[in-house]
Amino acid sequence: MRTSRIDQAAAVSAPRLPAPIELSARRRILAGLACAGLLSACGGQRPLSLHGINLTGRDFARDFQLLDPQGRERRLAEFRGRPVLLFFGFTQCPDVCPTALTRAVQIRKLLGAQGERLQVIFVTLDPERDTPSVLDTYVRAFDPGFLGLYGDAERTARTAKDFRVVYAKVPTGASYTIDHSALSYVFDAEGALRIALRHEQSAQHCVDDIRQIL
Repeated sequence: MRTSRIDQAAAVSAPRLPAPIELSARRRILAGLACAGLLSACGGQRPLSLHGINLTGRDFARDFQLLDPQGRERRLAEFRGRPVLLFFGFTQCPDVCPTALTRAVQIRKLLGAQGERLQVIFVTLDPERDTPSVLDTYVRAFDPGFLGLYGDAERTARTAKDFRVVYAKVPTGASYTIDHSALSYVFDAEGALRIALRHEQSAQHCVDDIRQIL
């Protein structure tokens, strides 16, 4: 088959890389493809071996828009650079909430110097009774570095739904209590949801999980 002059000109004008460079480029391409499919092999999120629940890559709990006790709107994104432990509850909770927050204190201590980076956030499911001053006093009694957040009833319901938190007001005589799910969510320093700590986990088992994303 005879080659045309156009084909010949194209062959002359098109630069050819020396064989070693072509091989190197090919290897870079293959390495890039490997990274796209296997993040853990190229500096991405590595596999976790947990006592809790691995939520890496799950498409929920991406952000919130809630108020702190000083009335400032806070979002999850502003805590980038720090891991976050987030729990939903209410200040009149008789056992689950104080147990979770007491455990959070222990977790920070067991993490040592790294514990100072861990931001603990408590979101109330009872804005009717958990006024800003009540909420602030409650969380700071556990640790001055803990942050309490709240919203009105509508925003609270929307945030709970976004985080797949189940809760319900239950009448008790002249008052009420709140039944709610009891997972603690852990976000890495990039703001990605990674772990759900089970309520029955010990503080040490929680630390074993959290260290894997620090």
